[in-house]
Amino acid sequence: MPLTDPDRRADDSAASDLPVPASETLPHGIPQPICAFDVTPSGKALPVPPGDILPAPGQGAVYRWLHFDLRQPGLEPWLRSFLPPIPVRAMLDPETRPRCEPLDEGLMLNLRGVNLNEGEDFDDMISLRLWVGPGLIVSGRFRKIFAVDAMRQRMEEGEAPASPGSYLARLLAELTMRTETFTVKLEDDTDDLEEDILDDGMGEEGREKLGPMRRSAIKLRRFLGPQRDALTRLLAQEGLFTKADRNDLRETLNRLTRMVEELETSRDRLAAMQDHLDVQQQAQMGRNGYVLSVVAAIFLPLGFFTGLFGVNVAGMPGTAWPWAFATLSLSMVVLALLLFIVFRWRNWL
Repeated sequence: MPLTDPDRRADDSAASDLPVPASETLPHGIPQPICAFDVTPSGKALPVPPGDILPAPGQGAVYRWLHFDLRQPGLEPWLRSFLPPIPVRAMLDPETRPRCEPLDEGLMLNLRGVNLNEGEDFDDMISLRLWVGPGLIVSGRFRKIFAVDAMRQRMEEGEAPASPGSYLARLLAELTMRTETFTVKLEDDTDDLEEDILDDGMGEEGREKLGPMRRSAIKLRRFLGPQRDALTRLLAQEGLFTKADRNDLRETLNRLTRMVEELETSRDRLAAMQDHLDVQQQAQMGRNGYVLSVVAAIFLPLGFFTGLFGVNVAGMPGTAWPWAFATLSLSMVVLALLLFIVFRWRNWL
């Protein structure tokens, strides 16, 4: 299956700041992971020696974590050699959404995280694909995910999760924490914009801010809703999590649910603001059209008389009278005033 993905297509334009490692594969076709650790029962993470990239923990380790850049051309054969077909397809699937699929051999998990890479939009969420088997976690991404980078740093500092379940609980907490920062900011920006538009009457400037905010709310909600469902299904798995892990996952699920609800509320409020601005614009156009119609109605008879007395034919009255032009001009002013009074009397002005 070709390694094509919406993330990857977007990555190709940003690959300059996220290079594939210089040595993409180790000898004998073994792919080079971004990081690889064996975790002991005490929570100590031991780097896996190069060339020992096998899907099984080392001696004395509880589990092994292998994290790959999915752009590596030599990775697909390795995945097909060691992972079941369904998680391999999930790793390489060109269209991904958050999901949790328990299988006989293990657990397949697709997640999304906000994009914190420099020069990119935060709401262009990055996919993270995971396979959790007995004593094994295999993860892959196309672009850098800072939550995973934080997990790697903690392991290097000796703070590794003691089990695969603890790893998933901490990873989901890291992803949710970073996403929550942006959903809270979006909600605050929605409050400020609503005040500007509804109370202060901001028009075009508010419309310019409204579009990007609506797109952000829609894009975040698109992935966080399924991610909440995936986390709910993950919590239902037996034998993977300790009581403490489940408590942490419930807290993460609660935060994620609140974020989804806030995004839905922000999306609806932004849509209401858009409707409000549209109504204002239509009302303004209606008023402008009405004013133009009234002005045309006032000047229509004046135009008739100026056209009538402007014809260049013999017999025009007043051509020999020196006060004819002044009298005609004064008559038109009086006619315009009379028309204005009539329009005001009929409440047309």
